[in-house]
Amino acid sequence: MKNILIIGAGFAGLWSALSAIRQLDLHGRKDVQVTLLAPQAELHVRPRFYEPEVHTMAAPLQELFDAVNVRFVHGTAFHVDEAEQRVRYRTSSGTECSLPYDRLIMACGSVLNRPDMVGIEHVFDVDKIDSATRLETHLKSLADLPESPARNTVVVAGGGFTGIETATELPTRLRAILGEDTRLRVVVIDRGAKIGAALGDGIRPAIEQASAALGIEWICGATVASVDRDGVLLDNGQRIDTATVIWTVGFKANPLTEQISGERDRLGRLHVDGNLKVIGNAAVYAAGDVAYAACDNQGNFAVMSCQHAIALGRYAGNNAAAELIGVAPMTYSQPKYVTCLDLGAWGAVYTEGWERTVSPPTDKAEAKLLKSQINSIWIYPPTADRAAALAAADPTIPVA
Repeated sequence: MKNILIIGAGFAGLWSALSAIRQLDLHGRKDVQVTLLAPQAELHVRPRFYEPEVHTMAAPLQELFDAVNVRFVHGTAFHVDEAEQRVRYRTSSGTECSLPYDRLIMACGSVLNRPDMVGIEHVFDVDKIDSATRLETHLKSLADLPESPARNTVVVAGGGFTGIETATELPTRLRAILGEDTRLRVVVIDRGAKIGAALGDGIRPAIEQASAALGIEWICGATVASVDRDGVLLDNGQRIDTATVIWTVGFKANPLTEQISGERDRLGRLHVDGNLKVIGNAAVYAAGDVAYAACDNQGNFAVMSCQHAIALGRYAGNNAAAELIGVAPMTYSQPKYVTCLDLGAWGAVYTEGWERTVSPPTDKAEAKLLKSQINSIWIYPPTADRAAALAAADPTIPVA
């Protein structure tokens, strides 16, 4: 029996597993075991962690895995032995075990880059379900504090996609906790020279309009230099009194990728070929946030998003299985790129293309409805119906 081992139960890991099983089913092969290793048999719906009720954003996967014959192993990988083709992991009780592989799919995701900065222990984030829940608990606790500017002020460090969605959702969340008449202050600190600089000129007008309507302040061309219990100090010398600092700056590939032979980009992502095999590595594929993969022949590469992770997973699983059973792989291709940026109570904005050109639905309410559908329906795993789940894992299905 040959083994395909997948590390990670995020979007890339889930769809790698389903696609590998689909490929094996198509050829009637029963001699390859697909195993997925992760701490929980859950898909944590990370794109929604800026919203309230974060504890509800974990979709169970065990029933689905049982339906499609994916072997799930509870554990956290900590060592990849390429020579022996084994992955060592720890169970929840701390016991060390190992799993063999003939093909390994790295789908272990990304982590927030928390810098070695004075006071970093005081910041919150929306990176993992536990840390986003910690933030939610903290926000609710603000109602127990006496009225003050610091209590009513939230600083969001970082004006990228996550920072913007977090900041624009905060006024609604905070008023539900502190009262509709509370004088709130939500401040985004970003090193870019203009509002939303990281997302480009096409999408900027919508971000500016939403920020103005929601009362979101931007301090551009600055970064947070240090944090303490009572506020933040910026690198321009400005101080802001606040009880809440949310860090959204910078993501990098899971450090486990450092154990894989191969070239990496500046974010730690593994360079892969058109079949998503790590270049120069005989037995390892990469998908999702750990893969530096060309989406097309125009020089565009996958970004750290569920949009790309789902497709990358479908191709990686398909190709790992195809290689083991001796059939032709499929070259990864995802030329269409879209974004749908949530802008809180103001609405949302939908764009197409790598220049992020605003496209229909151009109406902010229609775009908001689309974003709601994406967040609540489209990115969730399929039901535990074997035929439907495997059909959904076809790499040729467009994600965007």
